Amino acid sequence: MTPVAIVTGASSGIGAATARRLATEGFHVLAAARRTDRLAELVEQITAAGGAATAVACDVTSDESVAGLADAAARAPGPVTLLVNNAGGARGLDPVESGSVRDWQWMYDTNVLGTLRVTQALLPALEASGSGTIVIVGSTAGFTVYEGGGGYTAAKHAQTAVAGTLRLELCGRPVRVVEIDPGMVRTDEFSLVRFGGDADKAAAVYAGVPEPLVADDVADCVAWCATRPPHVNVDRLVVRPLAQAAQHKVHRVG
Repeated sequence: MTPVAIVTGASSGIGAATARRLATEGFHVLAAARRTDRLAELVEQITAAGGAATAVACDVTSDESVAGLADAAARAPGPVTLLVNNAGGARGLDPVESGSVRDWQWMYDTNVLGTLRVTQALLPALEASGSGTIVIVGSTAGFTVYEGGGGYTAAKHAQTAVAGTLRLELCGRPVRVVEIDPGMVRTDEFSLVRFGGDADKAAAVYAGVPEPLVADDVADCVAWCATRPPHVNVDRLVVRPLAQAAQHKVHRVG
C-alpha cells in the first residue's frame, strides 16, 4: 500500500515544497492548511507531475479542525507513516518590554500547541503503521536568542523541548522523532507575516545575502531524514545558508 505523509502548513513556503517533494518520494500526501484555494492548486500541481495528494482544510490552533485531519488520515489510501509538523510562524520584532501579548500568544499557539495537537491526534496511526516518523520543523531560533525575537525564540525553544521530550517518551516504540532547524530561509510569506505585510521590511531581512536558503532546500532535508532506514533516527538537523555562520553573523554584499 502507498505510504501516507501528512504535512501541516502546506499552503505555501516550506510546507508546499515539502508536500511536492514527498510526493516524488512515493508518498500520498495529505496537504493540510487553512487556505483551501491554495491547497487545491498544490494538489493539482502534484497530480499533474504524476504524484498523489489530497487537500485537507486544517487550522492547527483548533481542536475540532485537527480532529478532522485525523479523520481524513483514517480514510487515507494507506498507512500513515510520516507527519511533518511544519505549521508555524513569527509575528513582530519588538523587544520584550513592549512586545504584543497577542502576537506572543499566537506564536505559541501555532508553533507549540499546534505541534502538540496534531502529534497527539496522529500518533496512534503513526505507531500502528509499525514504522512512523514525526518531523518537527523548528528553527535555529530554537537554540539561539536575539534582540527583538523574544516571542518567536521562546516558542521555538518550547517546540525543541517538545521534540526532545517526545523522543524520550517514545523510546522503544516504532516512531522516530526528527527535528529540523533551518536558519535563514527566503520564502514568499514568512517575513511578510512577521512584519504585518510590510514588503520593504520583509525584503530588508535578506538584503545583500548571497543565496539564502529557499523552501526546496528544507524540503530536501525533510525528505532525506524521512527516507532513512527505519532504525536510523536523525535527532536534529541544523541547516543554514553558507552566508549565515550564526544567528547574528550573516555575510552581506553590496
